[in-house]
Amino acid sequence: MTRDRIVLAYSGGLDTSVAIGWIADQTRAEVIAVAADVGQGGEDLEVIRRRALDCGAVEAVVADVRDEYAEQYCLPALQANALYMGRYPLVSALSRPLIVKHLVAAARAHGASTVSHGCTGKGNDQVRFEVGIGALAPELQVMAPVRDSGMTRDKAIAFAEEKGLPIDVNKRSPYSVDQNVWGRAVETGFLEDPWNAPIEDVYSYTQAPGVSAGPDEVLLSFSGGAPTAIDGVPVTMLQAIEQLNARAGAQGVGRLDMVEDRLVGIKSREVYEVPGAQALIVAHQELENLTVERDLARFKRGVEQRWAELVYDGLWFSPLKRALDEFVRSSQQHVTGDIRLTLHHGTATVTGRRSDASLYDFNLATYDAGDTFDQSLAKGFVELWGMPSKIAARRDIRLGS
Repeated sequence: MTRDRIVLAYSGGLDTSVAIGWIADQTRAEVIAVAADVGQGGEDLEVIRRRALDCGAVEAVVADVRDEYAEQYCLPALQANALYMGRYPLVSALSRPLIVKHLVAAARAHGASTVSHGCTGKGNDQVRFEVGIGALAPELQVMAPVRDSGMTRDKAIAFAEEKGLPIDVNKRSPYSVDQNVWGRAVETGFLEDPWNAPIEDVYSYTQAPGVSAGPDEVLLSFSGGAPTAIDGVPVTMLQAIEQLNARAGAQGVGRLDMVEDRLVGIKSREVYEVPGAQALIVAHQELENLTVERDLARFKRGVEQRWAELVYDGLWFSPLKRALDEFVRSSQQHVTGDIRLTLHHGTATVTGRRSDASLYDFNLATYDAGDTFDQSLAKGFVELWGMPSKIAARRDIRLGS
């Protein structure tokens, strides 16, 4: 009789390494571990693959998906200027649907009936994994051993020691960290008290603002809303993020400390490092200011907020998200040109912008000689524009309201 198979989202750390044997003991199923490199750094993929096998997986699938992540997930987020609560560039939320996609593909390739993740019941990721799996493969079941089966950290350590698993059970950060090429998210430990200021140990992607010797001026080129060159040298989306992570990070750009509204209904204190994402979004927003027509730009700002909320809430594969994607793509038709940024003292400041698709007309904007704006038209325009408000005001006065 063929044993059932379960695909596990595998990170290579204690919890997911223990989960391989834990799941096998609980279900008698074979476990296929799936690990994705989204630019989180750390150990080599082959080391992670071998550890999964040594911990009892019958198969371990590892994939370098950094370019896929940058092009198909980070780029749409950039074009949507996606900032949850107006600040957070969706570090963890962006990577989860990509990981889900590869988990589902592995489940189908290996004939698995179930996908397992290591999320707790308090966070957003359980929703992102399970709703995403349900959207792509409603026939698959989901298993969450940390949330549903009592696999606490103490039990995980005891299990690892009992089974002699090849992992360091004493290696534990005081923080919970999730990172990828788009940014880094840090929580728990002393950060759970929102009065406590972050210390430098919290940060890894950025230097303290003011440490660098001087400002760094960078020229970003875009075509159709996508970065194509830095200082005149062509780049892919992944290269643009990586280079700006280094350059903006060296200037202390992209440090965020915020209390955010989790999907599960609680508030959580989070510290983020998003140097490349912040520099790119600042530049992209400014190029849109130059090239996108007023009413389209106004409407898009509402779409951006909703897009970010949908992705944060685990609805990457939802019909509304897909429809908004089409709108955002259409809005990028003329977002082509150059933005000059100065990176310094923790800020990314736009100091220049130019585009062949610019809607900025110098002769209309200037107050000096050469002004072509016909000011004689303004009086009638103002009268007509204000007429509804004036009529309503007269009505209110007449009725004593």
